Amino acid sequence: MGKLTTHVLDTAHGCPAAGMAVTLYALADDGVAQRLKSITLNHDGRADGPLLEGEALQAGRYRLVFAVSAYFAARGTLQADPPFLGEVPLDFGIADTAAHYHVPLLASPWSYSTYRGS
Repeated sequence: MGKLTTHVLDTAHGCPAAGMAVTLYALADDGVAQRLKSITLNHDGRADGPLLEGEALQAGRYRLVFAVSAYFAARGTLQADPPFLGEVPLDFGIADTAAHYHVPLLASPWSYSTYRGS
């Protein structure tokens, strides 16, 4: 059974990004984004369960939006005004609905990277 998961690591402090807000959108062919789910990451910087799984996981384009600056502000991390990174949107596609799509984010107030994990 396929599923979509995420995980965020705070590379500035060397820890999971506990408490970061994340929103998942489905992207239509015309570019319109439909909000599917909003979550707050747990103590391990993960969602408590899959963002999508089973029949809810459909082939198509999706966007995860990570509230990076709000997370670092809540930690008391000094940021510029406005912050260098506000929200980080990641657009990706799901082709195989039987596969596990893991979309991790490594983030600091000044940089981020992602990859398809397992």
